[in-house]
Amino acid sequence: QFLIDQGSPLIVVACNTASAAALHHLRDTFPDTKFVGMEPAVKPASEGTVTGKVGVLATPTTFQGTLYASLLDRYAEGITIYQHTCPGLVSEIEAGRLTGTEARRILTQAIEPMLAAGVDQIVLGCTHYPFVLPLIREIAGPEVTVVDPAPAVARQTARVLKTLGPRINGAAAGDVFIQTTGDAARMEGFLNHVPAFSGVDVVNLKWVDGYLQSPTIHT
Repeated sequence: QFLIDQGSPLIVVACNTASAAALHHLRDTFPDTKFVGMEPAVKPASEGTVTGKVGVLATPTTFQGTLYASLLDRYAEGITIYQHTCPGLVSEIEAGRLTGTEARRILTQAIEPMLAAGVDQIVLGCTHYPFVLPLIREIAGPEVTVVDPAPAVARQTARVLKTLGPRINGAAAGDVFIQTTGDAARMEGFLNHVPAFSGVDVVNLKWVDGYLQSPTIHT
């Protein structure tokens, strides 16, 4: 509701876990707003595998959701799927320890059994994981394709934006406003890992009586 009140006609739910938990509910609750969700890229991985074995790295909630189950039903017939939840990896990434020994240990523990089983595709089913993509590729080796769904989500977002036409107004194209319910200073530090957003001011949002409030509202 907060984003819609700021004039957003399109919202990207840039999290597999949140998409699995809430995407259908959001579309039902806000029928006039377009939503683009995230889902593990099982389809391209299943189409690209030669061995017929695909690894998926994601959170427990993503694996337990009906969205993920429907992907397997639709696209993974005859494919053996190997799953791992990478416990602790999200915390390491959010702390900025992208190449640390703990992140390497977690990923090695997740990926090496997949390699031993013969997977030739590994799907990133969490939007945190591309931050450690170089480490994943190093552990997986050059024979394994690592599938990041983010580019496909960006393309879908662009397609939906074009359908909205004149509904897009206000902020100039390319303007970026970053708001967080977390620690704004910490977010600014983490954005140094994202060159396109480095130097962008972060506005801190507060929950007040169940509603988000911001000192700066952009429309």
